[in-house]
Amino acid sequence: MRANVEFPEKLAPLFEPARYKVCYGGRGGAKSWGIARALLVMAAGKPLRVLCAREIQKSISESVHQLLKDQIAALGLGDFYEILNNEIRGKNGSLFLFAGLKHNVHNIKSKEGVDICWVEEAQTVSRNSWDTLIPTIRKEGSEIWISFNPELDTDETYVRFVKNPPPGAKVIKVNWSDNPWFPAVLADEKDHLRATNYDAYLTVWEGHCKAVLDGAIYANEIRKATEEGRFTRVPCDASKPVSTFWDLGRADKTAIWFAQQVGFEFRLIDYYENRGFALGHYLKVLQDRNYLWGTHWLPHDAENQLLGSERTIQQQVQAVFKDVQIVPKISVANGIEAARSIFNRCWFDQDKCADGLTCLRRYRYDVDPDTGQYSKNPLHDEASHGADAFRYMAVSMQEARTSVPKRNPRVVV
Repeated sequence: MRANVEFPEKLAPLFEPARYKVCYGGRGGAKSWGIARALLVMAAGKPLRVLCAREIQKSISESVHQLLKDQIAALGLGDFYEILNNEIRGKNGSLFLFAGLKHNVHNIKSKEGVDICWVEEAQTVSRNSWDTLIPTIRKEGSEIWISFNPELDTDETYVRFVKNPPPGAKVIKVNWSDNPWFPAVLADEKDHLRATNYDAYLTVWEGHCKAVLDGAIYANEIRKATEEGRFTRVPCDASKPVSTFWDLGRADKTAIWFAQQVGFEFRLIDYYENRGFALGHYLKVLQDRNYLWGTHWLPHDAENQLLGSERTIQQQVQAVFKDVQIVPKISVANGIEAARSIFNRCWFDQDKCADGLTCLRRYRYDVDPDTGQYSKNPLHDEASHGADAFRYMAVSMQEARTSVPKRNPRVVV
């Protein structure tokens, strides 16, 4: 099938073979537009199975389904492609599928025979998601296409594919200046931001990384820990007990930090998060790690939540691990202050805690819709669960230091 299609010259490498094709940069560079066109043209030329993925996809409206639909119309390929609610089919057998990566491991692993996987808005994709996806796209000659606007230079996608790209990867920085069809309305927005907030302009339009996210709650603590080299390799001391600190979720994710106290230091040696599993899954995760266990700290709602069982979460955990405590209930603001107070004593294993560190870096205050200013409340998003579990750790440490030993510990026997 022949078609006359225009592309930004910067995106020409999309048509050259490579395992990884990485397009990143600021707004207005036509990255997603160009990739969508390239995939549609290639899939019209020969049968291709294309997986369109992103970190979080709760519905098809959060995918690139609409973008592909629009480009099918723009390219005059409406007679060739059949657009269904959850997939797009070509008359030659080509197929476009859509999926979220995070907490969707089983679904992703079932996507066998994928020729090209396009990961859009990839700046938020976690290490765990990449480690799951990459070996899944294993067909001979298969490719992984990645597009994103960078945020932090510590984000997993930026580190993995821009700072340290795999051998043979085609890494393309695409900005507004590379788009010959850059519209005047966006040019006005670009020029206004450049004149009023140059730092924001560099991130939004030129694709520069931010030092920290706007409104980041632990910005100063993260900066100091980076300067002092406390994101490093932190091996487990087999002679010291490992305590866990949980944030529980049902529809949301459950997050668990694993920490040892050695002298005055808190050593964060491990981290785990997931969604959509019953409590037994997380108990098995702990058992498989085979650490010398200390105390398992659960949030206050574990005293009451049942999660489909006749026993509370606290009782279920206690049936496997004897030393179980409940984190004292205090305000979020006071919990954040507790976390700030211990942060300078924390050392983090940068590999095993990578996704937890992403949560801490991305934990930020919400914006008040009425004033446009930052509110006193943290934003509830994908970062908040790991950050909440870390906050519970800080509160637990305060409780452990100030509490007087009791004859009857506060656990269910």
